[in-house]
Amino acid sequence: MNKLITLLFTALILASCAKETGNLTINGTVKGLRKGKIYLQKVKDSTLISIDSVKIDGEPNFQFTTDIESPEVLTLYLDKNDRNNLNDQLDIFAEPGVINVQTTRDFFAPEAKIEGSESHTKWNEYKKIRSKFGGENLDLIKEILEASKAGNMTLVDSLQTRSDQNAKRSYLYTINFVLNNTDSYVAPYITLVDAYNVNIKYLDSISNTLTPEVADSKYGKLLREYITDIKDDIAKAEIDSIN
Repeated sequence: MNKLITLLFTALILASCAKETGNLTINGTVKGLRKGKIYLQKVKDSTLISIDSVKIDGEPNFQFTTDIESPEVLTLYLDKNDRNNLNDQLDIFAEPGVINVQTTRDFFAPEAKIEGSESHTKWNEYKKIRSKFGGENLDLIKEILEASKAGNMTLVDSLQTRSDQNAKRSYLYTINFVLNNTDSYVAPYITLVDAYNVNIKYLDSISNTLTPEVADSKYGKLLREYITDIKDDIAKAEIDSIN
């Protein structure tokens, strides 16, 4: 009987330890935060779900430990009980290992400094340039609206041409970045998010040039599935057109 109790107790301890271990640890400090709750979230079946949470009460430090099959984007959501969700969501391109996050309560996302993930560093490199295209496009849209309001359609047409050219440059930048970084786990993710509507032959080319490790990652597999779905739709459309 005592032996059975000992075995059961040992099993419970092992189960408890297994629950607390994982291949990814996220350590963080939110300067200025005294009370609130931080959620660790991920996308599952196209829905953002919470997989863990930490209550902050006095000390601004937090830690999450979880398992990921390969590098993927996780989200830290800060609920600081102020009814203001601005800047409270921080996306991290996480990868197995230890990631350190340093940020502030009032500017949770903008002031975040993240270390420990090469994928996140590469992703930031991409977003930094692409945001410039986005900023330029917003300025052009504002100018188009002002020109339209003034009735200057010649200027509107000129600004629209510039906007179209800017969008094309942004698109080409995305494709070139992906093709130049086929050994990075961000490549298939960027393709799925920012280049999903390119010609199927380009999607095929991207998928086929990914390194084996990246191709076998979460987003590499999702990209292949996406390409297969497109090809199936094309084949179905061709059959329907014949009938």
